[in-house]
Amino acid sequence: MDFATQYQSLVKDVFIEHVRNDLADGADATERAQYYIERGKPDFVLAYLLVCDLPDDEKRESLAQSYERRATLTEERARDFDRQFHREFPQLHTSAASDRAAARQIRAGKAPRPGVGRQLPMR
Repeated sequence: MDFATQYQSLVKDVFIEHVRNDLADGADATERAQYYIERGKPDFVLAYLLVCDLPDDEKRESLAQSYERRATLTEERARDFDRQFHREFPQLHTSAASDRAAARQIRAGKAPRPGVGRQLPMR
């Protein structure tokens, strides 16, 4: 199954609108996807990947990287919170594990299960 067919239903309208406006202002979809990969924002990454000209395998890898990056950032935040508040935050570790599971699913050519890799509010 091609990338767009497989993942189109997962992207929310608000992200599609953001991408549409960004592209109308002259942004490059591939560059913007990379920007959001580095920040661990898979919802934005997916919206940009749906309109860029990369091969489907590269799109899947990019989307998986965004979930892994978010997992890493979540674990870093959990460690910071552990130090700051002198207690553990297991839900953050669970969220990071879910993001890593989503990345594995994507690399296996599957869509992540609904609700997997959902971003927790952090600030």
